[in-house]
Amino acid sequence: MLGPIWISTDVQTLGRGRRGRDWVSQTGNLFCTGLYEFDGKLADAAKLSFAAALALTETLDDYIDPSLITIKWPNDVLIGGDKAAGILLESGIYEGRLWVAIGMGVNLLSSPQADNYSTTHLLAHIAKEKLVGENSVFTGTQPMIGKLAERFEHWKNLYLKTGFTPVRDAWLARAQGIGGPVTAKLSNDIIEGIAQGMDEDGALELKTETGETVKIHAGDVFFS
Repeated sequence: MLGPIWISTDVQTLGRGRRGRDWVSQTGNLFCTGLYEFDGKLADAAKLSFAAALALTETLDDYIDPSLITIKWPNDVLIGGDKAAGILLESGIYEGRLWVAIGMGVNLLSSPQADNYSTTHLLAHIAKEKLVGENSVFTGTQPMIGKLAERFEHWKNLYLKTGFTPVRDAWLARAQGIGGPVTAKLSNDIIEGIAQGMDEDGALELKTETGETVKIHAGDVFFS
């Protein structure tokens, strides 16, 4: 079975982030994966990470002030400038068909400490009066997963129907740091400059002090 299906768990013991890093999975947070078959090239499937980031931001919009929620390239979701969620895509071939798994870890009730960036969680930004009574905005993870799956379907289908441009434009509208200083730490280099935007392949465009435009396809980026 290649989906579509969304799977969640209350406890995660071997969470992983980008580039093989550990993902600290504290109880009470959201850990879920969407599994989809993708009829296309692997490079095109990779762009679903941007659709996933948009889906998650729109899901969190229901709980807190949307102006607090931004996306850090390529697909970290921030609340108030602090990391609140991460997204990791994995893919493979099964019986000649390409599958894509969209894994998400979202800090809902608590946030682990990190060495090189600040973290936060959703509950810290929800007004206390919105958490009590029959009209509480937060009633568990299942309604959140339902909204998340619905919004991901929207952006996935739009991407498949019209191309990457609508996803790219919506992503840029919620992106952190575009137009400001950025440092990109690559496997064998460190590049500094101004974040110009994102191209149609999903690469971060960075202009150096010499005027050269460099495209970052993979690496850690830090915005000032």
